[in-house]
Amino acid sequence: SPAGGASGAAWRRSEGVQRARDMTGLFLAGDPCRGTAGAAPPRHKAGRCGCTCHANTRMRMRMLRHPSRRPCGGPAAVSKPSATRGGRGLVVRAQSDGPTPPDAGREAKPTVSEMAGGTMVKPTSMLVVGATGTLGRQVVRRALDDGFEVRCLVRPRERPADFLREWGATVVQGDLTKPETLPPALVGIHTVIDCATGRPEESVKSVDWDGKVALIQSCQALQIQRYVFFSIHQCDMHPNVPLMSIKRRTEEFLEDSGLDYTIIRLCGFMQALIGQYAVPVLEERSVWGTDDQTKIAYMDTQDVARLTMAALRKDEVTVHKTLTFAGPQVFTPQQVIGLCERYAGADAKVTKVSLLLLKAARVLTSLFQWTSDVSDRLAFAEVLASDEVFISPMRETYEMLGEDPARTTTVEQYLQEYYSNILKKLKEVGAESRQTDYYL
Repeated sequence: SPAGGASGAAWRRSEGVQRARDMTGLFLAGDPCRGTAGAAPPRHKAGRCGCTCHANTRMRMRMLRHPSRRPCGGPAAVSKPSATRGGRGLVVRAQSDGPTPPDAGREAKPTVSEMAGGTMVKPTSMLVVGATGTLGRQVVRRALDDGFEVRCLVRPRERPADFLREWGATVVQGDLTKPETLPPALVGIHTVIDCATGRPEESVKSVDWDGKVALIQSCQALQIQRYVFFSIHQCDMHPNVPLMSIKRRTEEFLEDSGLDYTIIRLCGFMQALIGQYAVPVLEERSVWGTDDQTKIAYMDTQDVARLTMAALRKDEVTVHKTLTFAGPQVFTPQQVIGLCERYAGADAKVTKVSLLLLKAARVLTSLFQWTSDVSDRLAFAEVLASDEVFISPMRETYEMLGEDPARTTTVEQYLQEYYSNILKKLKEVGAESRQTDYYL
């Protein structure tokens, strides 16, 4: 079970981290005898170079702890690596046994890859987890536009994610529920952006807790330099709701990991309004809802991606911080339905569901093992129907990130553009719409 209260040191000594390090032995910096990328390996002379590159995979980790077993062509002077915790998480420094050179202060500190004889990791290398999702695909597009070299971790699927390759990203297969698939995807990566979450039919725990723990532990083993995690606003206020409780525990696990993290809490996506309200109103189908007055500051995922890239550029103020991204205005379900009616030119057929019925359904589904995941989702639905307000002041966040709040899309602008550019055309040709096909 999640152990949110454990200290970082205890977690790093845990069996899970050790397993991750064992798994990543094959992927740490390649062959240490190669030196720089593309160079031919030097000739081995037994008993002269002391090379240990052909030992088992764990030897590469030992090389970081025993620098006397240096690779061929390594420096003549012996350097002892030591780990200290600074502003960039776990930093490996070299301490020379000999006199300090006069220009030592102007030299860059050696990285783990350099000490192991591998290639340096580019600061622009990025892995996006959950890249095919509503938020993940927008993060990929924005990162590519900003000059990042993006690698996308996607599950094996019948329909390949060709659109990601067409945009210029690299696609690798992996699954959070299969930890052994994660280390290869992390090789050569500087920044990880975690946009993944479980599908409605999946267990919340297996993906959003077990999978995220495995991902973070793999990042620890490979010493990833930057980690961005998307969470839920006010998740710390609902410990009895499984999804929100797991989000909070994942935050705590990440905070204790030693990684340079940024946690971004989100209130709600405008894209979710399309399937729930916009399409049913246009097609004159029933809109399901409750009598609640929950207010949510929805934000377009394009704006979330833009602000996320801005946070990466502001390391000095965003590392080891928790930010909240919220839209400029809150809306109740009734207000959203009213906007859809206005822009669609049709009246909504609202079918109301009692909140008591929703709670009863949650209790009933929790009684059976095969419906426990449904119960977890209904618990989250109860929160969204509990008259709460999901908003956070954004003025200081915009100033910190150097972004103009006027660039942020409003709900009115988003719905109006959606109806005018897409759904009206489908209605004219009499096509049947499917929400999963629409992404702006």
